[in-house]
Amino acid sequence: MKRSLIVLLVAAIPLAIAGCGGSGLTVTVSPPNTGAGLLNTPSFAEDAAAKELALSAQVAAETYATDNSGSYAGLSAKILNQYEATIQIGPGNGNSYIAGAGVKGTTNGYTVAATSTSGDIFAITRTGGTTTRTCMPSGQGGCASGGNW
Repeated sequence: MKRSLIVLLVAAIPLAIAGCGGSGLTVTVSPPNTGAGLLNTPSFAEDAAAKELALSAQVAAETYATDNSGSYAGLSAKILNQYEATIQIGPGNGNSYIAGAGVKGTTNGYTVAATSTSGDIFAITRTGGTTTRTCMPSGQGGCASGGNW
């Protein structure tokens, strides 16, 4: 319903302008970009799965800290998998995964990194209350040119 309303409004705007006296103004309206073309590109789809996995790992890391008096010390890929069984902790089956070396926990922060099947890496780091999302290689697949996502 929402999409139909948007399409209707986008189609109606040029008609309303055209009916306002015919000033010679030409308006071209393109349909909204749904991004469907990007999702049909294999590396974008693979990278989207890795981003989702990194976000799941972030939730598991936060839950782990809640259970450990706010500390992330001792966090590992194996622990993430214990908190969320859908987190794959090694390559295989054509899925994104969290590698053992991709998880680091300290008293007040952590890094979780997911590797997509395309080989791109998407990390979430929390340090003292500030969270950043980085990726590499920068400018390829689902990783923006600035190395952030």
